[in-house]
Amino acid sequence: MRRNGMRRMLCLAVLVLVFCLTACGKGKETQGQEKKVGFEPKLDTQTECSITIAGHYNNFEALETEFNRFATYYPNVELTYVFMDGYSKAASGILSTALAGSEAPDIFFTYPWMGDWKDGAQIFAASENLADPSLGIDLSCIRSSLLVKDDAGSVLSVPVYTTTYGMLVNEDLFAKENIAIPKTYEELLAACEAFQKAGYKNPIMGYNKGSDLLYPMFYPYFCKQVQGNEKALSDMNEMKPGAGEYMRDTLELVADFMSHGYVDLEACNELKDNYDAVILRFFEGDVPMMLASGNTVSGTEKRETKSEAFTAHPFKYSFHPVPSTAEGGYFINSIAIGFGVNKNSKNLDMANEFMRFLVSTEELNQMAKAKRMVTPCIDMSLDSVYAPFGEQAADRFINITEMGLADSASSQVSKAGWQVSNGLMTVDEAIKAFGSIE
Repeated sequence: MRRNGMRRMLCLAVLVLVFCLTACGKGKETQGQEKKVGFEPKLDTQTECSITIAGHYNNFEALETEFNRFATYYPNVELTYVFMDGYSKAASGILSTALAGSEAPDIFFTYPWMGDWKDGAQIFAASENLADPSLGIDLSCIRSSLLVKDDAGSVLSVPVYTTTYGMLVNEDLFAKENIAIPKTYEELLAACEAFQKAGYKNPIMGYNKGSDLLYPMFYPYFCKQVQGNEKALSDMNEMKPGAGEYMRDTLELVADFMSHGYVDLEACNELKDNYDAVILRFFEGDVPMMLASGNTVSGTEKRETKSEAFTAHPFKYSFHPVPSTAEGGYFINSIAIGFGVNKNSKNLDMANEFMRFLVSTEELNQMAKAKRMVTPCIDMSLDSVYAPFGEQAADRFINITEMGLADSASSQVSKAGWQVSNGLMTVDEAIKAFGSIE
């Protein structure tokens, strides 16, 4: 492990904060009602201890802000964020080993793929049940489908950030060329055609490594096709012969879009990563639409000043669902990171107390805005750049946690889409190869 420079000895005077905002999971305050009371400490506010949170962000200013806010209640609690190298599937066992060590973190990042990971069982075996009534953590402010539970119903992790997939839109270019921001698939094709005729070499771009490129378009579409289809999900999860047929509509969408010639693969291949490179290329100001994930969008605000082109000629931009049907696109919501508590923590009571403080509409929405991510709360207070997602109808909202699609099957779908989008496989070839696509 290496420390991230975010260590804070929290030594502020204790304050009692009374919020006029709605308490987590409760209705709006109406005239004549007593004001809702915010967080109230359960433990001795003079408690002295150290709490470590381990994760895989290089910096986490939003969490540092929460440390400082928690300090107004517990001034003698030392909260530390530690960056952990190798926090991935490839570095198998790093986290599970750390949780069993003498310097084990009290709270740690969790990711959706841990459920299918060979060391995931060990990690969640070490996780505190955050739904234990004695802890007093009000989970009702979080969309219930995002909570990570075991077969017994214990909540082993709570989402802190969620994400989605879509396209960054340069609104100024659309206004300049008098082109409407597309809401349907046909409008997307028409917009790309209009921009090409207006002289734009790259009407739409995306990162083209691994299994990306058209992923923000086809993966939400695919999920909608199999959502609630237990046989399809079972067949695909078990990699049964012929299960690839469930991808046909999705792959035909990919093939159709690529057939129009609106995507320059060579230009997309020049993007070196799906974060800085994608953002800075979009900020050059000549790309009307850039396919991306919410994780990428989270870095846009900080990189505005790092782009000479954007600094010289700033423009208005927003993030939209990629329209894949005649009715539009989908708001696919997935967990970006969650927090789990190490039930063997030496300061378990205080670790749980920090989680009780953090899990509220106010704190989680504040963290989401600070990081420009999507909140996991029922009361979604979205950053203005995500406003188009807030306009989506309920039937176009897809929650990945509820899907029941195994990580291995999901990976095959994304790889199939990438192979077809790059012309390396036909639709039929990708369908036949499902389960063994590299």
